Amino acid sequence: MSERQKRKWHIKRSAKDNDIILDISQELGCSETLATLLVNRGYRDYENAEKFLKKSQEILHNPFLLNDMDKAVERILTSVENKEKITIYGDYDVDGVTSVSILYLYLEKLGANVSYYIPCRKGEGYGVSIDALTKLKENGTKLVITVDTGVTAIEEIKYAKSCGIDVVVTDHHECTDVLPEAIAVINPKRHDTTYPFSHLAGVGVVFKLLCALESTYQKIDMYESTKRIAIGYSDLTAIGTIADVMPVTDENRIIIAYGLNRAEKTDKIGLDVLIKLCRNGDGKVVKTKSKKKLSSGFVGFTIAPRINAAGRISSASTAVELFLSKNEAVAEKYATELCEINRERQFTENKIAEEAYEIIEENGYFMNSMIILDNPLWHHGVIGIVSSRVSDKYGVPSILISFEGNEDPNDPEAIGKGSGRSVSGMNLVEALSSCSDLLEKFGGHELAAGLTVKRKNLPLLKERLEEYAKECFKDSEPERLLEIDSELNSNQISLSLAQELTVLEPYGVSNPAPIFSCKNMVIEDIVPVGMNRHLRLILAKDGKQFSAMLFSVSPEEFWLNISDEVDIAFNVETNEFAGNVSLQISIKDICVSERARSIEEQNEIMYMEAKEGKSKLSAEHIIPEREDFALVYNHLLGCARCGQNSYSFYRLTMDLCRTRGNNSLNYVKIKLIIKVFRELNIISINEIDDTSFNFKLSFTKNKTSLDKSNILKKLKSMYQAKK
Repeated sequence: MSERQKRKWHIKRSAKDNDIILDISQELGCSETLATLLVNRGYRDYENAEKFLKKSQEILHNPFLLNDMDKAVERILTSVENKEKITIYGDYDVDGVTSVSILYLYLEKLGANVSYYIPCRKGEGYGVSIDALTKLKENGTKLVITVDTGVTAIEEIKYAKSCGIDVVVTDHHECTDVLPEAIAVINPKRHDTTYPFSHLAGVGVVFKLLCALESTYQKIDMYESTKRIAIGYSDLTAIGTIADVMPVTDENRIIIAYGLNRAEKTDKIGLDVLIKLCRNGDGKVVKTKSKKKLSSGFVGFTIAPRINAAGRISSASTAVELFLSKNEAVAEKYATELCEINRERQFTENKIAEEAYEIIEENGYFMNSMIILDNPLWHHGVIGIVSSRVSDKYGVPSILISFEGNEDPNDPEAIGKGSGRSVSGMNLVEALSSCSDLLEKFGGHELAAGLTVKRKNLPLLKERLEEYAKECFKDSEPERLLEIDSELNSNQISLSLAQELTVLEPYGVSNPAPIFSCKNMVIEDIVPVGMNRHLRLILAKDGKQFSAMLFSVSPEEFWLNISDEVDIAFNVETNEFAGNVSLQISIKDICVSERARSIEEQNEIMYMEAKEGKSKLSAEHIIPEREDFALVYNHLLGCARCGQNSYSFYRLTMDLCRTRGNNSLNYVKIKLIIKVFRELNIISINEIDDTSFNFKLSFTKNKTSLDKSNILKKLKSMYQAKK
């Protein structure tokens, strides 16, 4: 039976929690499954569980608790009043784009003289640059407000000051010990922070700035100002927060929950058009009366990649202009362009991923504690996504570096731009910091970071980062751990469960979508979908059938067969189509069932003993009769007519005993029959491994005598001698 190495599963539910789970289930009037999820998230009594479900435990903090907020508000409102030229300086990812958009829309509403600037990823790279500031000086900018960037731009902001440009920094990235000499530096990660929550996205920091500006400008209390800003800007704030993979805790949970609700009925023409396009598979904008509930998953996997693609492949200003659009036709033009750019991004990403996997496999880099690859042609706007795929596939930190754009990519002074992803156990920013003497520039988060390096420093950088990773994982190898909330039986997997679980949303970091497991399910059908990019599996257990999606696995890549018994890890979701709501299972991991593996191991032992004449079984339990051969042949003939051309010996045994009602057949006999078919060329057999095979039937006029089989002759001689 073919199987691919699965991730290590850790089931969170513990027997010692059973009483707590039952109590919460009864007190809340919810299912035991939902109660289990609440306990797994740390809500171990009725009061706290109820607060979590009602979102009453989280509050939006006073924005003036952020260091320098008062200074920022004062300077910005002075610029608004004096009609000074204000330029918003942003990043080119979703967080940066949404940050630029909401600040621009708000300042425009106040009547400010405002514009925005987002550097080109290819020509300028990440962050504030002196060249860009020079351009802004020439166009008359008096105040620069950075969003989602700027906290490490020490020299650049010093230069701006010398040019007569004031700078207000809003950022959420890790800070160094020295802050830039700006009018204000608003960042919840400042070492001297007075703010109670450090995990705001860049757009979340801007959201807090808008609340503070509104309160001061309108001379209203913070509750009213926050309410107004939430109504007007929480939709884009939620999208940026989800896309930047921020923890869905504290005020992020409120921002995302409320923002998703606002996005469903957004007043922003561009966002509305983009959502409709995404829901229609990048087709035409379809206007419908009913609106599906917008989920964090839909934002993260469908909307965000299209916004991100603009900055990666083309220009992030396309996405900003979409959100600033006041005209539906113009908005549709920008949204369609984003979808087209995203398709280009997908093609480029897949091509680079294939090349990266080939390099890794050919050179044995999968044995490393960290994978670092470079290439002169890779598109540097996509390598971060590919790095994420590499780390997910091989379970180790990775960095991909592109020397694209250099006149001579092999020149020792050639500049490479890299993007990396890490795994639990190694802080990538700290790893890069330990090699800062070899880098021109770096920054990011614990699990994702960017860097710039000269070609001449790359060999030593690879060596030192590999050693750093080895040290991080010296006590335990990095492993692909999959946290399972609870094991379900077939009766518990239902549409009603999927609907009940929506009270836990929005999902994200620190509040992930629940993952369940179910054992001993049988694959009854494998259906390619989405132009062969995905699979729909029909699974059966206890007389029930379930439709399950396995995304990003093609039929050629799938390692299991119809009739295999499997264990699956999965999400339960609702799927709405044409007004009908149904259950959808989304598979996160799948492997041959533990039960099947155990039985098969015992069967293999029995087969090897029988083959070597060491079995304690009698000849009648080992040597197949002519009728047995006929049963197996006819069964395989029926399978071939239905398009099935592969089997595992274990499943073939189970199926024959069940459908043919023949209890005399067993694993040993069936495997011997297949071996004889192959020996005598009765059926074309290709053994995939010790446990499974492919087959092809060819019809001949001449009958083949089983007496010619050397396998059968040998067996009969051994067991007749014993007798």
